[in-house]
Amino acid sequence: MNIHDVAKKSGLSVVTVSRVLNNSPSVREGNRRKVLQAMEELNYHPNSAARSLVRGKTGVIGMSITNFNDSFYDRVIRVVNRKLAEQGYFLALSIAENDDDGVNFLFQKDRVDGIILLSPLEEKEYVEELKRKNIPVVLLDNQFEHEDVPSVLVDNYQGGYEAAGHLISLGHTRIAYIGGPPEFLSVTERKRGYVQALDDAGLSPFATEYCGFTVSSGYEMAQRRIREDKLPTAIFCGDDFIALGVVQALREEGIRVPQDISVVGFDDQQFVGEFYPRLTTVRQPEAQMGNIGVDILLKLIHGEVMPPAVTKLAPQLLIRESTASVRLT
Repeated sequence: MNIHDVAKKSGLSVVTVSRVLNNSPSVREGNRRKVLQAMEELNYHPNSAARSLVRGKTGVIGMSITNFNDSFYDRVIRVVNRKLAEQGYFLALSIAENDDDGVNFLFQKDRVDGIILLSPLEEKEYVEELKRKNIPVVLLDNQFEHEDVPSVLVDNYQGGYEAAGHLISLGHTRIAYIGGPPEFLSVTERKRGYVQALDDAGLSPFATEYCGFTVSSGYEMAQRRIREDKLPTAIFCGDDFIALGVVQALREEGIRVPQDISVVGFDDQQFVGEFYPRLTTVRQPEAQMGNIGVDILLKLIHGEVMPPAVTKLAPQLLIRESTASVRLT
C-alpha cells in the first residue's frame, strides 16, 4: 500500500495526498477528510523516514546523560520519554560516562531535532558544539549558566538550607556536611544553604568535607572521623549514596542512627525509604524538571524565541527515621 493507492481511493491527486500527510494548511477541509478516510479504509500508514525527509525533521529528540546508576536520572528519563511520546517524538539516549574526546554521536541535525543535556560532564564543550550546529538544546541539572541556553534545575541552596534547618530544629549544634565533588554546582549550592542555615541560627559548621558520589566514599569518610574521634551529633550528606555509607560505618562501630547521630541525605534514591533506618532526605522534583524541559525544547524546535532563563524548582524535605532530637549528655 502506498500514496498512489490512497490517491486513487480518495479520488484526489498524489500532490493533495502528500500535502495532507505533511499537514499543509493549503488543503481544503473536505479533501483532507477524503484522504484521511481513504487512509483508514486502506489501513495505510505513511513511512516515517520518508516524512522526515520531506519535513526536514527526524521526529527524534536526543538526551545525553552521564550514567544510569542513579534513580534520579531514571525518573527524569521516564518523564521525558512519556512526555515526548505524547507529542509524537522518539527519545534517543547517549550515555557519556567516559566521553574524553568530547564527541557525541547524537549531535547531528540529520539525527535529532533537539537535544536535552542531563547533568552533563562536558557541558561547555557540548553547548558550544550544539550552538555551532544550530541544534536546539535545553539543560537539565546543569553546572553553569549560559547566556543563550535555557536550563531547568533544582534550588539546591534551598534544599541544603532546609536539610540543615531540620537538624537545627531538633536541637543539633554540631552539624557536619559531606558533599560530593566540589566542581558540581549542586554540591556547592547544597553546602551554601547548609552554611547559611547554621549562620542564621548563630552556629558554625562543625566540618565540611567532599568525596565521591558513592557508598564507599561516605563509608570511608565516616570511618576516618570515627578513628580520629571527631564526631558531630548530626551529618548532612549532599547525596543519598554518601549517607548510606556513613550510616553503615557508624552502625559497624555500634553508633546508633538516629539515637547517637542523625543523618540526612539528598535525592531520595529509590531504595532509601526501604531500609532501616529509613533515610531522611531531600527529594528533587524530577517530574517537573522533565516536563518543563520538554516544553521548552519543543517550543525552540517550533521556532519560538525562548529567553535563556534559569528555571529553579523547589525540592522537598522528606523526614523519616534517620533523624531525631539531639541526645542530651
